[in-house]
Amino acid sequence: MIKDSKQRAYLKGLAMNITPIFQIGKSSLTPELTKAVDEALAARELIKISVLQNCLDDPRAIAEYLSERTHSDVVQVIGKKIVLYREGKDKKKKIILPER
Repeated sequence: MIKDSKQRAYLKGLAMNITPIFQIGKSSLTPELTKAVDEALAARELIKISVLQNCLDDPRAIAEYLSERTHSDVVQVIGKKIVLYREGKDKKKKIILPER
């Protein structure tokens, strides 16, 4: 869990350098996409998702839904880009968040 703005800022900085690994299009959110996002978070901890122009749903609403379903944190939503973070399990932890 992201505890403060310092940790959120750190994750935003890391997210600037990653490319989106999922694109959400006309069919919007499907159970398969949600499962794929969950698996990607387990493997990477921090992911970026791109919402395409032909998707009629609000990117912020999509981010909140995915966050709820995958038990992750919404780091940021800028335009049509969503960044999600979920802390890895003890031995798989790749990202060390700064302390207060």
